[in-house]
Formats: sequence, C-alpha cells, structure tokens
Amino acid sequence: MRTARLLGIGRSFYHVMSRVVDRRKVFQAKDKEIFRKILRNQEAFTGVRIVTYCLMSNHFHLLLEVPDRETLPPLDEAGLLAVLPLLYPREVVEGVKQELERARGAGDERWHREILNRYERRRGDLGHFLKEVKLRITFYMNKRLERTGTLWEGRYKSVLVEDCEQALLTISAYIDLNPIRAGLVSNPEEYRWCGYAEAVGGGRRAQRAREGLGLMLSEALQDPDFEQDPDFEQDWRRTAARYRMFLYQDGQEVAGDPELGQCGRRGIKAEVVEAVGEQGGAMPVRQALRHRVRYFCDGAVLGTAEFVNTVFEREQSLRKRFGEKRSSGARRMRGADWGELRVLRDLQKDVMGT
Repeated sequence: MRTARLLGIGRSFYHVMSRVVDRRKVFQAKDKEIFRKILRNQEAFTGVRIVTYCLMSNHFHLLLEVPDRETLPPLDEAGLLAVLPLLYPREVVEGVKQELERARGAGDERWHREILNRYERRRGDLGHFLKEVKLRITFYMNKRLERTGTLWEGRYKSVLVEDCEQALLTISAYIDLNPIRAGLVSNPEEYRWCGYAEAVGGGRRAQRAREGLGLMLSEALQDPDFEQDPDFEQDWRRTAARYRMFLYQDGQEVAGDPELGQCGRRGIKAEVVEAVGEQGGAMPVRQALRHRVRYFCDGAVLGTAEFVNTVFEREQSLRKRFGEKRSSGARRMRGADWGELRVLRDLQKDVMGT
C-alpha cells in the first residue's frame, strides 16, 4: 500500500524529483525547452510557484511553493479564459467559452459555477501540478519517440521544506548545481535548463525565474511586496549577488588526492576547498552540494528541529505513521556540517552519492 505524502499546512515548500524509467537519457535540448514551457504554463494556471528547477537528460528537480488555497482569489470567467490557452488547443477553449455563454444566457448561476469549479479544484494543488506536468511530458515524448506506455519511474519523490532561508537556499543550490556535479558545465549559469541560468540570462522569460529566487531569500520571505517593488531590478541585483556567492563559495574544482584515496570533483571556479579538519571532520556544505545528497529526495521533511518535530507530532497524533516506539522527529543529517537543518527520515547508509 502506498504511503501517504507528508503535506504542509497552508503555504508550503516542496522539493520534488522524478526520473525516467530505466534511467534512459531521453530529454534532448528541444525536449527541455518544451518541458520548461509546460512547467511555466502549469505555474501560471495553478498558482504553484516554481522557486527553481533543473531539467536533466533523464530526471528533473523542482523546488515549489504551494500556496494556501484559501488565499487564492476565486476563479472568474475572465480569469479562466485568460489562462486556458496555456493548457488547451483553441477548439477546447472555444468550447468552454461557449458553454459559459450558454450558462449565463440561461441565467443558471449554478451551472456557470460548476464550469468554473472544474478548473478551480486544480489550482494550488501539488499533486495535480505534478500529475499534469508528467502526463503532458509523457504525451509529448511518446509521440516524439514513437513509443507507448509509462515514461516515469514510479511516483515522484517529495520532501516538505521549511520556509526559512537556510533550508530553501540549501535546496535551491543543490538543484541548480546538478549540472556541475554531472560534469556538464563549469559554471551553473552555463546550463540553460535550470532556474539560476534562466534568471541570469535576462530577457522576457527571466522575470519568473528571478521572482522565484528572490522568494527563496529572506528579504522576500519577510516582505510580501518584494516582487512588486518598483525598483525590482535593483532588488534582483542584490538577490543575484547573494545567490551567486552561495553557489560559488569562492572555491575551485576539488582536486583529487591519490594518497588519501580521494577522487577529484568537477566544480565551480573557486579556491581550494577547506580541509576537512577545519570543518570539524565534516564535509563543507559547498563540497557536499556537488554530490547527490539523498536527504534532499528521501528525507521526507527538511528544516529546523522545531519544524520537523511539529510535522512529526502532527502525523503521530493523526496516523501513528512512525510506530509507537519512535518518540522524536528531528534527525541530524550526516555527511556534512548542515548547521541547524534536520530531516525526519534518518538514512542508514549512502547518504552521499556521485
């Protein structure tokens, strides 16, 4: 039986990831462009915000902000007809428009509301957002590859992330550094299909990527009007500088040391990674982020101890999800000095990968 997903209360953040079946590398450059368009269209329709993302050849990572559905303005006829063309062909949009006109012409408010509710229920919902994205990508890829059947390797993975800068910044950097760890590029802005590169690339479509990265940082979390600031470009320059510093961390590629049996790692231009001893025996975060960190996909919940324990206590009181013997929720993350970050699921081995 499938385990129910851990969901936040109200406005919540999630790191989600899904991989192609058999890990086949099927997404080419043109496919990633279509993928990005589908993501942005679903974002506009559902109100689920993409903080950042990375589209690889056989998997994707997304950091999403799912709004409190109670705060979403009700969907009206004009709003629906404005966003429907993002998702459906012209004939479908025209059919919905005509049905709405008939309902209004008949003076049937209940019928009119039922039409709007078909689409209203899809807004602000994590599951629907991912279902639609994966389904539309499957249709597109199956047609292009002349294949049938499932494209994805089971359910998507999700981790509930606390809305604090440390947790969001760490997950965002992990996502945007995927191409670096894979050795595809030397600098994150060189990989076209990630949130950071889209933001720094400028142009018309950079705005949403910049808003997402701004949302991640504390000035956006503390100031609801951040993205409406009339001097937004200045705010973006501040956000870009802070995020770039975190990504680069003034470190170079990690050199291998044959005597210690350490392999070199491709990385961003930066100075030599500080010795492990200077970090109290823990791997520096900037080095750890060059690896595949299983906590970010399998940790279930990520945030401060207070946040993780709150989710744990709520789930225990409702479902006894973790068994009678477990009395606490927050678990320390191994493999690096992650500061105050904790997870709900304590992984027993192989917390770091290549």
